[in-house]
Amino acid sequence: MSDRQEQDPSGKEQKIDQVELDKEREKRLDKLREDFEKIGDKPVENAEDLHREAVEKAANVERKAETEQAPSHEKQRRGPVANKKELDASYNAKMADARTHMSAPSRTFSKVIHNKAVEKVSGVVGSTVARPNAILSGAVFAFVLTLAVYLVAKNIGYPLSGFETIGAFILGWVLGILYDFFKVMITGRK
Repeated sequence: MSDRQEQDPSGKEQKIDQVELDKEREKRLDKLREDFEKIGDKPVENAEDLHREAVEKAANVERKAETEQAPSHEKQRRGPVANKKELDASYNAKMADARTHMSAPSRTFSKVIHNKAVEKVSGVVGSTVARPNAILSGAVFAFVLTLAVYLVAKNIGYPLSGFETIGAFILGWVLGILYDFFKVMITGRK
């Protein structure tokens, strides 16, 4: 026989002993058998209906006992619900605690970058213009194309203006943005 451990809503663990459940089931079945024997003089059709009803009741009792002992998974997963003020107060307290361990310039920098306006702008820029694929492809194109242009210019004797790296980065960035756009359009996820 197996033992299962489950938590009740208060968080305490309870052992559900399969042996005890089997004993309780047997007691109820014996009671149902006695009741069934008492009505033995009734027609067989009625006895079958009573038997079916008894089995359904026993199943309902077992389901009810299990649901009372087993906690709801949604309640466990979500945890306590906090409103906006509580979340902001908690966030500010954590930030204040973290800043106590920082040097003065780091504290000032932290206050600037964790300002709500700066965080919102950063989030918008990070989700639109400064996509990781765009930055990566821009950097790779800047390296490869600048190297190629430099090698060609050196062999021909053509002077470089300095815009080659910036132009190659912009070209790679545009290709990275297009890649992200088409990837989202085709697959439907970011």
